[in-house]
Amino acid sequence: MFAKNVGSIDRILRIVVGLVVLSLFFIYPDASWRYFTLIGIVPLLTGLLSTCPLYSIFGMSTCPMKKV
Repeated sequence: MFAKNVGSIDRILRIVVGLVVLSLFFIYPDASWRYFTLIGIVPLLTGLLSTCPLYSIFGMSTCPMKKV
């Protein structure tokens, strides 16, 4: 469906950051800013799917080049 444009290091960082930010949602249940941490879903999904829509728009990729 989407071309993979997220490399392995970028992918790992996105997953870790997404999980850390989402964990704040559960760690601070009474915080007024709690629902802003749901933005962690975005890096988590882009890391799990190995594709980033913004990278596609700007023509970027962190995947290694394929050898022909």
